[in-house]
Amino acid sequence: MESGARIVHIVDDDSVLSDALCFLFRSRGVDAIPYLSAESFLNMSGQMKPGCILLDVRMSGMSGPELFERLRAQNCQLPVIFLTGHGDVPMAVNALKNGAFDFVEKPFNDNALVDRVLDALNQFERATRERATRERIDARLATLSEREQEIMQALLEGRMNKVIADDLGIAMRTVEVHRARIFEKMGVRSAVELANLIALRRHTA
Repeated sequence: MESGARIVHIVDDDSVLSDALCFLFRSRGVDAIPYLSAESFLNMSGQMKPGCILLDVRMSGMSGPELFERLRAQNCQLPVIFLTGHGDVPMAVNALKNGAFDFVEKPFNDNALVDRVLDALNQFERATRERATRERIDARLATLSEREQEIMQALLEGRMNKVIADDLGIAMRTVEVHRARIFEKMGVRSAVELANLIALRRHTA
């Protein structure tokens, strides 16, 4: 998600506050889409673009926490920030423990709220990139045969071709062929690049 396409989904049944928030975020270069009920948000959730969800706790109809639970059940990965009144803080803290990104108490500082949403978007974008990297590496790993995986592990342990051949009871030429195939499938040119790729996979796990 490019910075120019950043979006905050504002779910709040207070139309005056919702309009003010939309103006605030757009003034900071973040597109804002208002939803005046949790139900209207759910109706559009299958078509919406990725972004941060700014969610009021108390609304007529479905409440913010109820919507949050519904989104979690649907495995929604978008970051959620709750807007809360003072009496709603324990409820918001519980949501935080269950995976919400944060909660902001009313009345809030405008710039601080926008900054927190930007933090959520930054973390979401980073997590999205890391997940894509991990999936790309996993797809390459899945193409390796059992023998290639065995030899790859030996390469990662720093063993030389002759040592690998002796350990596995195969010809060194066979190890060299497997090594070349491993490099080709993994999109690397050396054992060092292979090690860096696997380290990157672990880092994004």
